[in-house]
Amino acid sequence: MPGAGPGPCEPDLRHHGDAEVRGAGAALTDLAVNVRTGTPPAWLKARIAASLDGLAAYPDGRPARRAVAARHGLPPERVLLTAGAAEAFVLIARAVRARRPVVVHPQFTEPEAALRDAGHAVERVLLTERNGFRLAADAVPDDADLVVVGNPTNPTSVLHPAEEIAGLARPGRVLVVDEAFMDAVPGEHASLASRTDVPGLVVLRSLTKTWGLAGLRIGYVLAAPEIVTDLERAQPLWPVSAPALAAAEACCEPAALAEAAEAARRIAADRDHLLARLAEVRGPDGHEVHAVTPADGPFVLIRLPDAAAVRTRLRALGFAVRRGDTFPGLGPGWLRLAVRDRATTDRFAEALEKALTG
Repeated sequence: MPGAGPGPCEPDLRHHGDAEVRGAGAALTDLAVNVRTGTPPAWLKARIAASLDGLAAYPDGRPARRAVAARHGLPPERVLLTAGAAEAFVLIARAVRARRPVVVHPQFTEPEAALRDAGHAVERVLLTERNGFRLAADAVPDDADLVVVGNPTNPTSVLHPAEEIAGLARPGRVLVVDEAFMDAVPGEHASLASRTDVPGLVVLRSLTKTWGLAGLRIGYVLAAPEIVTDLERAQPLWPVSAPALAAAEACCEPAALAEAAEAARRIAADRDHLLARLAEVRGPDGHEVHAVTPADGPFVLIRLPDAAAVRTRLRALGFAVRRGDTFPGLGPGWLRLAVRDRATTDRFAEALEKALTG
């Protein structure tokens, strides 16, 4: 039933990484939430704080909309600002009249949850470990008129080639590409954000991950003007706050884009270090930790024996990691790890080896 909770064998689509670090978990070293550490930077906090002087006025999203459009080389009418990418999923679920919606899993679970809450019967396409969770050309049914796919995909960290994703477009189909983590990919070479030649394309972006703004809620949609208009009609009035609009405008400036690009390069290097350390970890029987590679996001998906117990032991050792069994297509043997600095990774690798020994 739409909106119902998970059944006994159904993954909990509403479980997210922040649940690992609430309450007593707040004291743990956080490898569960994919928000870059040390953020937001001081200059961005100052810009947001300066916007508070204008709180008596209703928010005016036009400057931020123009800034986002310029950042991607698009006209403003192809941009819709949202209260985080999560709001965009709700708008799509409400505004798109789909007969056969398909969500490609494993991926972020909010798109399916939003579609189900809106009364859609959602079909899942499950990618498998056998081919590295990569998208096969014929995986999606030809008559699917709404397709949702992540790139790079959370939680697998797989980056699908741009043309492979674009190849999913069909006449009469809305193709939703969640690029919430694309700005963590050096060069964003697989992005479709600036493309206007792909019919029915809807690209979603988030500013919360790279800039540490999860509590502010700011993201945006890039799509054809008629799709933007349909989604905008499903929004409440003034959906994005003035501080969030100020942040969006600031994060699209050249200096901010250069800072984000440098952060992406640093994340890639730190991810390589994490993968190298994971390759050295051994359980008491010599069992290795299997990481999904190549990984291109600011997180890594791993498979290991007795992952639920290992996750609990890691908490006792001071680390929070993301369980994988709430993602359709995965099971209890999977954990997701956010990429952190090398010192944190070294401490985590030692804790993981201890956790594996029980």
